[in-house]
Amino acid sequence: MIYAVINQKGGVGKSTVSAVLLSGMNKKGIRTLAVDLDAQGNLSFNVGADTNNRKTSFELLTEKCSVRELIQHTEQGDIIPSGSSLSGADAFITSTGKEYRLKESLGQIKDLYDNIIIDTPPALGILTVNALTASDSVIIPAQADVYSLQGISQLAETISLVRKYCNPSLNISGILLTRYSTRTVLNRDIADMMREQAENLDTRLFSTAIREAVAVREAQISQKSIFDYAPKANVTGDFEKFINELLEVSE
Repeated sequence: MIYAVINQKGGVGKSTVSAVLLSGMNKKGIRTLAVDLDAQGNLSFNVGADTNNRKTSFELLTEKCSVRELIQHTEQGDIIPSGSSLSGADAFITSTGKEYRLKESLGQIKDLYDNIIIDTPPALGILTVNALTASDSVIIPAQADVYSLQGISQLAETISLVRKYCNPSLNISGILLTRYSTRTVLNRDIADMMREQAENLDTRLFSTAIREAVAVREAQISQKSIFDYAPKANVTGDFEKFINELLEVSE
């Protein structure tokens, strides 16, 4: 299964969720690869990938190297890292069939992995379209705020177009609430609106919400999996429940 982790609004935890899926699934014995398409490279940093003078997913999408050349092995799992050159992808990836570059490349290695996680940039350009075209399903991380709701509405239009022209079988696994607090009335109200938004997209709001926790940022700074850094933390339990829920709905 190939999952795109996507929301055009930045700061909602896309890279965090991608890293957790990579490390959590590998800990379960599920062979998982991550692909970092975000020029900021947060996912690549979080898992300890080497991005110094190395070829990245940009070279993959511009067909300058093969997919197997780019795979790095880290303690948290295998990754194809990103690089700052991805910020100019829309200007460089322009030829016919540009939407299918990632799909064609990942097709060469799909039998090496059970799951592939694609971390996307906070924009709806050619990188995001490549991710959606290559994917079986979409995971939408979102904070409990009105801007996330707006971002999901705009994303829904893009998913509809990709289904029409590039990937008719694209599914939405669900919307995942991140940095959530049950003690805030506003958060609970927005969660109800998210649930309605999910119904409009013919999907679900995951029953698991990821709470706000310092341990997540500390693990990222240490370039460690949250499962190794803080195995008994409440937020780690949230992530474990989310992965189990995702696997259940993907069966």
